[in-house]
Amino acid sequence: MLVRDGAEGPEIFLQRRVGAMAFAAGMTVFPGGGVDPSDAITDITWAGPEPAWWAERFATTEPTAKALVCAAVRETFEECGVLLAGPTADSVVSDTTRYRAARGKLERRELSLASFLAEENLVLRADLLRPWANWITPVIEPRRYDTRFFVAVLPEGQRADGATSEAAEVQWRTPEEALARWRAGTDVLLPPTWAQLVALGGFGSTADLLVARPAIDPIMPVLVDLDGKQVLSFPDNQRYFADLPDAGRLRGSVRK
Repeated sequence: MLVRDGAEGPEIFLQRRVGAMAFAAGMTVFPGGGVDPSDAITDITWAGPEPAWWAERFATTEPTAKALVCAAVRETFEECGVLLAGPTADSVVSDTTRYRAARGKLERRELSLASFLAEENLVLRADLLRPWANWITPVIEPRRYDTRFFVAVLPEGQRADGATSEAAEVQWRTPEEALARWRAGTDVLLPPTWAQLVALGGFGSTADLLVARPAIDPIMPVLVDLDGKQVLSFPDNQRYFADLPDAGRLRGSVRK
């Protein structure tokens, strides 16, 4: 979840996924993606909390925690051109346009994050990320994901873009704007995205977000019977479904 300070508080960078995607097609989401095997390469220059700290916060192993952080940095760069790395442990690149070719290679899996950083003499800035939440797709979904959410502030001088094949549209919006568009039926939010926007709406600045330490308990929605109808149960689900403009537009995985 990439954030920046705006005139009315923190703004979130959001993407509307293209309609051809196998999962969450047409949904409005945060940048992100899956962990690639290359994200587990251990030979990488790293600044910030060590993998053991991330493992404790996300309740996982150190190798997995390191791969998760690397995947977050790589996917953020691939999907919106924002690079959480710098020439030293206390600096960050201010212009990523010079790395455009490498960005394409990363997206096509022709280059690993570790190799890219080594070739450019860059340090991964794990200290620019914060752990935020953990959602797991319901067992009814044919495609299952154990998703860790991170927060990062847009580095000064960098620009988030929509130069990815996965996004049909990108926008910066306050949580309130994003939720209003959802209630109006303009955008469609799956429960995990909705829940994070609700949570982010409680902060007045990105500085407040960076010092927050939310409890990270795995959340996996489950089907329950409510008045004879099958609905997903998760924290605040009644509020979500009460404001949901059109349940028919929700779409998880494409079934094949």
